[in-house]
Amino acid sequence: MSVLNNSEVKLFLLMGIPGLEHAHIWVSIPICLMYLVAIMGNCTILFIIKTEPSLHEPMYYFLAMLAVSDMGLSLSSLPTMLRIFLFNAMEISPNACFAQEFFIHGFTVMESSVLLIMSLDRFLAIHNPLTYSSILTSNKVAKMGLVLAIRSILLVLPFPFTLKRLKYCQKNLLSHSYCLHQDTMKLACSDNKINVIYGFFVALCTMLDLALIVLSYVLILKTVLSIASLAERLTALNTCVSHICAVLIFCVPIITLAAMHRFAKHKSPLVVILIADMFLLVPPLMNPIVYCVKTRQIREKILGKLLNICRR
Repeated sequence: MSVLNNSEVKLFLLMGIPGLEHAHIWVSIPICLMYLVAIMGNCTILFIIKTEPSLHEPMYYFLAMLAVSDMGLSLSSLPTMLRIFLFNAMEISPNACFAQEFFIHGFTVMESSVLLIMSLDRFLAIHNPLTYSSILTSNKVAKMGLVLAIRSILLVLPFPFTLKRLKYCQKNLLSHSYCLHQDTMKLACSDNKINVIYGFFVALCTMLDLALIVLSYVLILKTVLSIASLAERLTALNTCVSHICAVLIFCVPIITLAAMHRFAKHKSPLVVILIADMFLLVPPLMNPIVYCVKTRQIREKILGKLLNICRR
């Protein structure tokens, strides 16, 4: 369904899963479960860090910031995903679409920034273990969190305003189950050059974060290789495993999607949509699981809380 005349588009249409429209209600079951586990998992991480004084350390404060950004990603996409798969309601107003893409891009930038700060935290902890706690005080961590939030807001704040100034008069079918800046601007029938340039700038900022994460791990590896004891090397690297998993979970869908858009000549719409949905569903789902499994302190505190509940 699309608008065939030159009148202004009043509604955009979101995309479900091509070829499985008849099974959307069944698809909604695993999607709802994934959202439920993601929200409960990240709430559990935040609760444990808040209530356990022993976890009031920079590493766990940054983990709390990651949980907040994961929660934001989940809640930003939740309304349209559930409307599509539960009720087959594809329509979304332009203003609601612009608001959604602001929050999705904002929390994506925030997650990228938090992952960068976490890599720097791991480098400081391994390179300067004796001065680590004096360098990263709680006050400094709070200021860093505030700077990350302000950076995320300022970077994506122009998106809804630059989209709103465009005219949409012919096409109204989006290619995902939620609104993205690069997807929405392609529907415009007016000049979107500013959107293209600024969208590329924000993408470069995210790529810069990823490049600095790689640089941090090069420095970490250099530091670890300078440690004489093999056991101490493995211990140092083990503290980074959870963060490496979080980076891969965040980056792989983005890089795969970008590569498919750039290089795949005959890409399947079904594959593109599934990967795009993975980008918003998998990190909030998997990050709490990874950190609970790989971080002994978090795992022990959660198990302790559960045992206390069972004894009551």
